[in-house]
Amino acid sequence: MSLPVEPPEPLDFLVVAPHPDDAELGMGGTIIKMLAAGMRVGILDLTSGEPTPHGSEATRRAETASATEILGVNWRGNAGLPNRSLQPTLEARAKLAGYFRQLRPRWLFAPYWQDAHPDHVAATELVEAARFWAKLSKTDLPGLPHHPERIFYYHCVHLRLAVRPDFIVDISDQWDAKLAAIVAYRSQFITGRETTSPTLVDRFRDDAAYWGKLINRRFGEPFSTREPVALASLSELI
Repeated sequence: MSLPVEPPEPLDFLVVAPHPDDAELGMGGTIIKMLAAGMRVGILDLTSGEPTPHGSEATRRAETASATEILGVNWRGNAGLPNRSLQPTLEARAKLAGYFRQLRPRWLFAPYWQDAHPDHVAATELVEAARFWAKLSKTDLPGLPHHPERIFYYHCVHLRLAVRPDFIVDISDQWDAKLAAIVAYRSQFITGRETTSPTLVDRFRDDAAYWGKLINRRFGEPFSTREPVALASLSELI
């Protein structure tokens, strides 16, 4: 397996999304913020995200292209795994490990491990297993062995959970661009949706404002981790 579009150099982090739009919903502001700081960011969508009530594969591809342009990421690809029936199979694990070995990200981002959507749960299992496989030697996987340092988990969940995140990123200055990237998926969030307040977009804003309030900022994005976060100093804490 070779990548259809080669990144210019190894990525600082790779966001793995079950469907196109999950990366934007879960951590679009953080993606924009890290790109502005000079980091190299990629997104790997695992499935097409279709079928959906108001979408099609062609529509979703066009929407993804628009959202990607707004974000400005260094690389985006699609693994072509089956929507609605995503499974952490050995074949899917090998495919994902191949992406990790060729993209060589320092950090991985995956969906939070609790979710009502089976594709999200399967995606996280895949990321965790493929991270391990990516470092194996004596294998027919493409690329050289590579082991991403950490997995962080973004929150784009279908369960109404009172989650206590491990850290929250201030995205106050990035909110407008994040919202534009989300709204680029009109077939998912605008077409056929309720137009009276609160709309789905209103709820996205309310969620971001809630996380921002917890850190005394306008808007925020929550993240979780299974491993402790290492800090070189306390100077970056807000």
